[in-house]
Amino acid sequence: MTELELETVFGALRRFPDVEADNLQAFDATDRLLLETASDFSSPDIRIVIIGDRYGALTLGALARLGVDHVRVHQDLFTGRLALERNANDAGAAGRYSSHELGKELLAGSDLVLLQLPKSLSELEEIADAVARFAAPGAVLLAGGRVKHMSVGMNSVLAKYFSTVQPQLARQKSRVLVARDATAVQVPPFPVVESLPELGITVSAHGAVFSGARLDIGTRFLLTFLQRMPEARRIVDLGCGTGILATMVAKQQEHAEVIATDQSAAAVASAQGTALENGLAGRIRVLHDDAMSSLPPSSADLILLNPPFHLGASVHAGAALKMFEAAARVLARGGELWTVYNSHLQYRPTLERLIGPTVEEGRNPKFTVTRSRKS
Repeated sequence: MTELELETVFGALRRFPDVEADNLQAFDATDRLLLETASDFSSPDIRIVIIGDRYGALTLGALARLGVDHVRVHQDLFTGRLALERNANDAGAAGRYSSHELGKELLAGSDLVLLQLPKSLSELEEIADAVARFAAPGAVLLAGGRVKHMSVGMNSVLAKYFSTVQPQLARQKSRVLVARDATAVQVPPFPVVESLPELGITVSAHGAVFSGARLDIGTRFLLTFLQRMPEARRIVDLGCGTGILATMVAKQQEHAEVIATDQSAAAVASAQGTALENGLAGRIRVLHDDAMSSLPPSSADLILLNPPFHLGASVHAGAALKMFEAAARVLARGGELWTVYNSHLQYRPTLERLIGPTVEEGRNPKFTVTRSRKS
């Protein structure tokens, strides 16, 4: 395949249903560099796995450029899975890839793994362990990222699981690390299970989940308002992470139906683990979803939200805005959205416009907590 043809594949990609904007692309130079590097290792009968493909650039690029008929894919984000499905259908590549969770089904017998490097070292460690544990003997891992987001810590993590880690020359501000010769694996490092004495609960966390098994300071502040929140029939922890908010509100309101939902598969697995560790598996329903898209309108009485302010490596308010719009749809009339956010973001006017009357319930030097009532 020529560079022009590859650019045609990339140019047709969309991020939808993820946030789309002029400064947000569905591919980057790392996708291109990973595919170019993979050409040196590829053959028609090679078994390829793609991890961390954001919208389909690696999957569709591999099918088009590397001469293989099928690839296995793992994407953490629900929006990425939907985007890949749409882009594959548009490209006529439906049925030429299969989606799997991170584990043996994804990696068994694989010879070549292409990875868009994650931001966190813990997520990278869980991936590296899985590749070393389940891929074929002699498998090669190509891990690529933007140079400005890479660190020597990534080399160190890979070196725990592979005897050989070779950084390649940077091109177009991207670099690929070539890891091979997997070492003997021990006890899986994830999920991490730790107690939080200050809350009286136990938290389970996979590598990709925000803040790990710790209590992040935004959630800690929102929890101080738990007693003020109204009794509710159905409560949603939107963007649940490890499920701390869902767990605490389920303990507080014993007769409520509690739903924890996140677009991250690692978060969903973590929240399920947290519910199980605290004896609440039968009380908390955990959904892998995009902004509550599977929940019917006007079906929740209370929504708790600690929204992200990043999209990947970019600072962008689009993710929070999408969550606010989703809350407006799912909240019943008179229902409440309780939100904690960095005070400098000044979300209150947006919440007023999308949800209804919004009051500030509290503020500390870093965060603001608001209560918005659906009008």
